[in-house]
Amino acid sequence: MPIALEQTRREWELGHRRLQQDVGETPRGEAVLAEVEAVLAELRRRVGGSFTLAELADVYVSAETWSREAVAEIEPASGWPRRLATVTDAAFHLYSRGALDYEP
Repeated sequence: MPIALEQTRREWELGHRRLQQDVGETPRGEAVLAEVEAVLAELRRRVGGSFTLAELADVYVSAETWSREAVAEIEPASGWPRRLATVTDAAFHLYSRGALDYEP
């Protein structure tokens, strides 16, 4: 696996860990999970069900823009722009598990 892809996967995993911690510490946990679901839904639309990690990483390059739009559409919890990177990384981590070449 290319080093750049490994680093990207680490970012996704760290985002997922931060999200788990944040959800447990905030009363807005359900709303934050809804933000992740919004990004996951957009990933399903953009990537589909059959993909490789490299293809997913290619979509990640432009994720800041479209994930912001996806989350903004669902009436997110207050402060959502501050955690958008974490929400996006967590969604990519979760979605990556469905990649054809996924290995933990």
